[in-house]
Amino acid sequence: MSSIDTRPSFFPNSRTNRRNAVQSPTKALQRNSQTRIDELNNMSSKDAKVNINNAIKDFSRIKKAVDMAPEVDNSDKIAQLKAQINNGTYKVDYEALADKMLASEF
Repeated sequence: MSSIDTRPSFFPNSRTNRRNAVQSPTKALQRNSQTRIDELNNMSSKDAKVNINNAIKDFSRIKKAVDMAPEVDNSDKIAQLKAQINNGTYKVDYEALADKMLASEF
């Protein structure tokens, strides 16, 4: 096997890079100059801000409250209503229905 490293120096495990890293470890680790770092920070400071809408924050709070609330089992009530509808004995409370419709509008 040849001891000559024929790989270009941009490969991370090339002997040339290993020699340079041993001679100057900080130079091998530094990627951007201070000028470039300042430029990147300046550009990202304009674009890196996020504003979350209050409606989304409210939704998040409501979802957390619902997730923490105990689960309600309405299967008995649903079965009773289905039986009343199938038997023809279900009576609509028109006043309560109108109140719900008005409440949802306002």
